Amino acid sequence: MAEKQYAGVFDDQGKKPWVIDIEKETLDNTNFRTTMWTGEHLQLTVMEIPVGGDIGLEVHHGVDQFLRVEQGTGKCQMGPAEDNLNFEVEVKDDDAIFVPSGVWHNITNIGDEPLKLYTIYAAPDHEPGTVHETQEDAESDPNEDH
Repeated sequence: MAEKQYAGVFDDQGKKPWVIDIEKETLDNTNFRTTMWTGEHLQLTVMEIPVGGDIGLEVHHGVDQFLRVEQGTGKCQMGPAEDNLNFEVEVKDDDAIFVPSGVWHNITNIGDEPLKLYTIYAAPDHEPGTVHETQEDAESDPNEDH
């Protein structure tokens, strides 16, 4: 029987079988974004958003996204245009967020502790092995679609 595997020092484990404790990995992550697994049609990243920070207003074309909050409180905004975020909901521990392809979205940490979440992209959105220690790193990465 195969055993659970651990990502070690953030080595993308994609394109091979892998099992992890996703809650533990999400809560232990201290980077803005860490890409954990990248396959042909799916990608897993874990994120930590500081108090007052956000994931950054973005849209993914051809990519649906699932996010799950493991710790903290956030404001989730979505809409058809970056200046028309007509959907707004407060999110907290254990909430799941579904973002359809082509929908602008942002999640802002409105709590008093880091917002910890994981996100699954279908298809992958980041280069395999991507680690962004801060949001500034993510925004200045030429490989990112902003």
